[in-house]
Amino acid sequence: MNKLLELSQITAGYDDKIVLKNVSLDLWEDDFLGIIGPNGGGKTTLLKVILGLLQPASGKVSFFTDGAEKASLNIGYLPQVNYIDKKFPISVWEVISSGLSKEKPLFKGYNKKQRQRIDEVIRLMGIEELTAKPIGELSGGQLQRVLLGRAIVSRPQILILDEPASYVDKQFESKFNELLKEINKESAIILVSHDIGTVLSQVKNIACVNETLHYHAGTDLSKEWIGDAYACPIELVGHGELPHRVLKSHSHKHK
Repeated sequence: MNKLLELSQITAGYDDKIVLKNVSLDLWEDDFLGIIGPNGGGKTTLLKVILGLLQPASGKVSFFTDGAEKASLNIGYLPQVNYIDKKFPISVWEVISSGLSKEKPLFKGYNKKQRQRIDEVIRLMGIEELTAKPIGELSGGQLQRVLLGRAIVSRPQILILDEPASYVDKQFESKFNELLKEINKESAIILVSHDIGTVLSQVKNIACVNETLHYHAGTDLSKEWIGDAYACPIELVGHGELPHRVLKSHSHKHK
């Protein structure tokens, strides 16, 4: 198993305000990492550092492919809030295909293999009947499926999902969870959410960001670990048909 991403002693913030302090994190090829933490704790800032949208005040961000350090990786990103203009005259197929724009020569069309990949993603998203529709005619949930398709069509090495529960409609929710398992066979996933229960039911490992970062291999967390990481008491309740975990009480020392 090869390392994809390494954050080493990252300190970052805005102007004179430090949001992240001495944060270190490794991400591996088949990882499915859940990032939790309180509002204002630094989750969004961490994503910006990984995506290169914010330069850290100190520390280093390193990317790797097959053990060799690279300048960058192919990263798919679906933000919590999308800013796409629904009045723009573009179809569902065109939005998803734009995720492959870096792979084709300028002013040339997509080749047969690329078109097959686009059609495959459209089927995965369950939006075959929407292919020719302009995005202005889509519901909010349908649009988010399209944007997710755009994020994965290039088979990114890392897929970052920011608060995915906010853009998955109920009709697509169960299929979405299964889809993430399929995506994780090709891409490492970073899933950011304030919903601890949802995160625990989906991911392989957990990181809690609250200025510093506490990493936990696996998802067998104790209430004490979560409380310490959040710096306040946390109670996790699972109910209904949602998958959930009962947190066991055990001692845990932070790295």
